[in-house]
Amino acid sequence: MLDQYFTVKPDGSDEQVIQKSRFIGYVKRTTSEDEAQQFIQHIKKKHADATHNCSAYLIGEHDQIQKANDDGEPSGTAGVPILEVLKKRQLKDTAVVVTRYFGGTKLGAGGLIRAYSSTTTLAINTTGVVERKRMKKFFVTVDYTLLGKLENELRQSPYLLEEMKYLEQVTFHVRTLVGEEENFIDWITNLTSGKVDIKEGDDSYFEIDVVTD
Repeated sequence: MLDQYFTVKPDGSDEQVIQKSRFIGYVKRTTSEDEAQQFIQHIKKKHADATHNCSAYLIGEHDQIQKANDDGEPSGTAGVPILEVLKKRQLKDTAVVVTRYFGGTKLGAGGLIRAYSSTTTLAINTTGVVERKRMKKFFVTVDYTLLGKLENELRQSPYLLEEMKYLEQVTFHVRTLVGEEENFIDWITNLTSGKVDIKEGDDSYFEIDVVTD
């Protein structure tokens, strides 16, 4: 299991017109090849009247599954350029379909490659990219005398303060990156002079938006 990786938000699309041809890019997060194929077939059915529905996807922690389809465009001018954008952006578990409605002007091999690449980039940027980070949960319990100090320090720290529970003592629900657990425990222990009870919880992925150009 990867500690962190990039992928797209659940789904999205965008389009552009290049020399009278309409290019529509569809993006979806897909965690299996079956899911990716279902997505592609859905778009092909939606745009059954289109000239081409070209596609590509990357699936798996180590990009074990890679597929590209030109759907009638000259070999290597559509599916592969879409796939190359996914690789360049280091996106995992991502499928893209670019639908083309031919406008009457031939673009040539170079023009097609640029058109499918740029439409893919446009659609990805519109959809949005996230970084998924695996984080460990901790339950940090202290007396109320340490409430203000600990809350202030946590909010200024690299750790994620999810919530606080107020009972006889106050319990902070905190997340830290997997691999940083010992540093976190040492930091909390020193900050509270050892007057703290720390329990470990689960670990799961959290998504952080990535700013795209």
